[in-house]
Amino acid sequence: MRVWIDQDLCTGDGLCTDHCPEVFTLLEDGIAYVKDGSCVHNDPGMAEGLATVPPRLNRNVVHAADDCPGECIFLEV
Repeated sequence: MRVWIDQDLCTGDGLCTDHCPEVFTLLEDGIAYVKDGSCVHNDPGMAEGLATVPPRLNRNVVHAADDCPGECIFLEV
């Protein structure tokens, strides 16, 4: 699975980081981004900033997407 965040829709409440801090992070701008290990996909972000989700974290990422109030987390399987 791969995941990306539409930063234009992100409300910055951080629920995604609660569900899966290994894949999601909030930066200084208060917006969530995805990451692969230590590489944060904040440039350019959005659909061009896809991160690969380790299979063991798939369930957490799906829960983050389901709970996101901004509906800004997009999954590709």
